[in-house]
Amino acid sequence: MKRVMSMQHDDLVYLGHMLERAIRTGQYLQGVSKAEFDEHEVLRLAVRQLIQTIGESARHVSLEFQARHPEIAWRAMVGMRHRIVHDYLNVDDNLLWNVAMHDLPQLIDLLDLLVPPRYRLPAD
Repeated sequence: MKRVMSMQHDDLVYLGHMLERAIRTGQYLQGVSKAEFDEHEVLRLAVRQLIQTIGESARHVSLEFQARHPEIAWRAMVGMRHRIVHDYLNVDDNLLWNVAMHDLPQLIDLLDLLVPPRYRLPAD
């Protein structure tokens, strides 16, 4: 039973990180146009890092938890992380923009239902 409790705790820690990073990405891009995103390398690199961290955290969520929550695109997030880390020369900034603008708001909504307040990190 102790192992299950630890796994649940660890899962919630990683989910809290995912939620915080997704919210932070939205904060960084609030009021930013696609053209502005394309022009600012530092912003693109920040978004890339945040999305990578979301995928890394997703990779550490237990398979049992993932199986209980198929509504979350675990495989896609981990795959994006792998691409950013291992195929960094071919990361498409348009894809990052689309993930940040379309997929992450949905992820925030899903994680918001799953992450208890004590596992939430400040995203400011």
